[in-house]
Amino acid sequence: MPRHLAPYASDPQKSRGRQFAASDSPTRSEFQRDRDRIIHSTAFRRLQHKTQVFLHHEGNHFRTRLTHTLEVSQIARSIARVLNLNEDLAEAVALAHDLGHTPFGHAGERALDRAMAPWGGFDHNLQSLRVLVMLENRYADHDGLNLTWETLEGTLKHNGPLHGEVDLSFLGDSLDLETGTHASLEAQVAAIADDIAYDSHDIDDALRAGVLCFEQLGQVPLLAELLGDVDSRWPNLSEQRRAHELQRRLITRFVETAIATSAAAIENLSLDSSEAVRAHATALIRFSPQIQEQERQLKQFLFAQVYRAPDVMERVRQAERIVSDLFGAYMEKDVLPAPWQQRADAASDLRARARIVADYIAGMTDPFARAEHQRIFP
Repeated sequence: MPRHLAPYASDPQKSRGRQFAASDSPTRSEFQRDRDRIIHSTAFRRLQHKTQVFLHHEGNHFRTRLTHTLEVSQIARSIARVLNLNEDLAEAVALAHDLGHTPFGHAGERALDRAMAPWGGFDHNLQSLRVLVMLENRYADHDGLNLTWETLEGTLKHNGPLHGEVDLSFLGDSLDLETGTHASLEAQVAAIADDIAYDSHDIDDALRAGVLCFEQLGQVPLLAELLGDVDSRWPNLSEQRRAHELQRRLITRFVETAIATSAAAIENLSLDSSEAVRAHATALIRFSPQIQEQERQLKQFLFAQVYRAPDVMERVRQAERIVSDLFGAYMEKDVLPAPWQQRADAASDLRARARIVADYIAGMTDPFARAEHQRIFP
């Protein structure tokens, strides 16, 4: 274990291992190998054509799931480095955290969750795990990417323990991800990096899309403060530069307070291992109470002014209809591609068939989902 890592950081040499035996790498740690496998996966490439908030076809400069994922990865590495955690594991979890997302962002996820309600619903974190352990089929001797236990655990639990009944039967009996505990600090870092990334870049995208204007940002005390600092230094700044200065200050404020608050929480506990982190009752990577409240206010503002804006909602309804129509068609008609149709026809019951259909739809990009909808409903 590198000397600079804290005792509570995840040590790749002490990993709980992989589902299938793999030879050692002379040049990369186990978590570096996980990161590389994720980056080279088909599911990762598909993220470039999946919506973040604004539909991909509306402009090449809006974030997609891929650019969002890269921003999350950068922020996660930065936080992990300062806290002396394992950057490679934080990066791997960040890169994997949205692999299970549907086309059309959360609109597609809501539609697929409603369609799957009779058969256990749909959750993109669980779907990311399905991608990693069974749907990515690149290797000759096993399904999935055969990642380490720590990366799989972090992908599933980066937002915290799972409560209630969760169907993980697809994992088999050999892989217990201990759903009732928190994940590693590295996974917790990826989770807070996700919040920081989309809070900041959704404002940037909304400004450029014309959904928000600078005057509206003054409704949020944190944004008003940061904009005041920008305007006092550069009173005649262009809107593009003004937006960028706001975004970078917002990211810095969130990152620095997360580092300071988390470091203090960790120090007070005298943790001596990553297992001690999992045994702790609460997440240790967090904002200060003041920033947490400000971040909550910001999310409320974005929900009301951006995510529920009339122009956005019109496209959301279109996206939800496409996903809902596709699910119904695939369940009732023989219109799936041959390999998927064979799997669906061989399903033991409707629940199994529905999950196969959900796997297929979740793997679609936005353009492919539209093309499929046009093919089936011309």
